[in-house]
Amino acid sequence: MRRIARAPWELLKRTFGWLVLFEARNKVLLAPSALRLKRFEDAETARLAAVLGSPPSALVATVIATHRRPEALRAAVRSTLAQSVADQVVIVVDDGAGLPELPQDPRLFAVSLARNTATAGVVRNVGIRLTRSRYVAFLDDDNLWEPDHLEQAVAVLEPPGGPEAVYTALRRVLPDGSERDVLSVPFDRRRAAHEAFLDTNAFVARRTRSLYFSRLRRTPEVLPREDWELVRRYARRHEVRHVPRATVRYLVNPESFYTAWDGHAPTG
Repeated sequence: MRRIARAPWELLKRTFGWLVLFEARNKVLLAPSALRLKRFEDAETARLAAVLGSPPSALVATVIATHRRPEALRAAVRSTLAQSVADQVVIVVDDGAGLPELPQDPRLFAVSLARNTATAGVVRNVGIRLTRSRYVAFLDDDNLWEPDHLEQAVAVLEPPGGPEAVYTALRRVLPDGSERDVLSVPFDRRRAAHEAFLDTNAFVARRTRSLYFSRLRRTPEVLPREDWELVRRYARRHEVRHVPRATVRYLVNPESFYTAWDGHAPTG
């Protein structure tokens, strides 16, 4: 993008949105890795489905992707199992590092990929594909839900004529536990082309063919994140609504590139 002259680049950003332009570039440059990872995802889904036998099923399937965060993972799992909506299954998908000991609960299932992919989209896709549910929710292994997170979402999704997906507000907290801010932005697909305010930790969606993550391997330097790509693409054919209630405790972790968004375009 640095080779584009400043004036045309600024015009393109205003017209299409910098996030849309960066994602188009990603699809061109990273397509070969996505094809390889799709084959791996298919093979792992088949292998793990045979291990699980009958697919875990409920009103909501919660997918937790994890990699080498045992204590944080246990806290995340506890926050999902403590939800006021009991009709859910929780599937933990480990990205090839091995699973720690987890709480004993008939709603909880845990699997490990055969190798590390370093691709959050693939890890989450396996969890989606191994479960059966009307709705799917997502939680990263270093974040937490308030006990009414799913209740707030389902209350909006279930009535006739409701949207196909909702996302709640995020209470962003620092590593010392103090609150940084609350991110609560009403959904606007055009605005999302310019601002990265979409995060799947707060997202609960009806299971459709559109509900899958990008399989591009996104290093810390690659923007936008797969969360943004999923929600904005899903919204192309499905109504997405914002619930302005902070039900997610989102860790702003300097060591995790999953938190490196602030809604502004990078320079250059």
